[in-house]
Amino acid sequence: MSIKSFIPNAFTLLNLLSGVIGIIWVLQGDIYSGAYFILISAVFDFIDGFAARLLKVSSEIGKQLDSLADLVSFGVLPGFILFQMSAVQSDSSILPYFTLIIPLLSAYRLAKFNLDTRQSEQFIGLPTPANALFICALPYLATSVPSVGIWLSIPIVLVGISWVMAILLVSEIPLIALKFKTFSFKPNVFRYSLIVLGILFIAFLGLAGIPWLILSYIGLSLVENGKMRK
Repeated sequence: MSIKSFIPNAFTLLNLLSGVIGIIWVLQGDIYSGAYFILISAVFDFIDGFAARLLKVSSEIGKQLDSLADLVSFGVLPGFILFQMSAVQSDSSILPYFTLIIPLLSAYRLAKFNLDTRQSEQFIGLPTPANALFICALPYLATSVPSVGIWLSIPIVLVGISWVMAILLVSEIPLIALKFKTFSFKPNVFRYSLIVLGILFIAFLGLAGIPWLILSYIGLSLVENGKMRK
């Protein structure tokens, strides 16, 4: 294997390392720091894909390695965050385990994505990085918006969120992919809207804006789907 072809895989391994370190922080009780490692993993996940396209290298091992890294960083780590959030508030020793539907269906989604040829222009179901970003920002949202934080301190609500997001992972709902064939406004109006909303949410709310961005992403995708059916 040439050095050039290994460069994207190196960033994939950094994605995996970041996810593992995040899990360690969560297990030590620091979900806020653990959540940051999902953001770091997302950066490495973007860079590995960008590097592969830039260097024009791809391999089957890179594809499989990417899925394995994503499972840890965007499946297991967010599952642990939700588990810890619910466990510290729950009187039940069993209820928090229901949040672990996230890593299970994340694994299923990643396996399905590797075999699904329909996802070249749109995603089918919620991408695992988007789901992980939504989850990692929940502790910050709970702190920044007390009225929302009250709900996020209820274990059954967290379990409900886990199952809704897990079902979205494996759903057949077409969702926007930020892939531009042209930069003209009309065919990309929903993509540009999503980018603008992302800038506004992060600028005004910081990490607490990420859940609102992901919900907007799902909403805009549904609107785009309705428009395409007409």
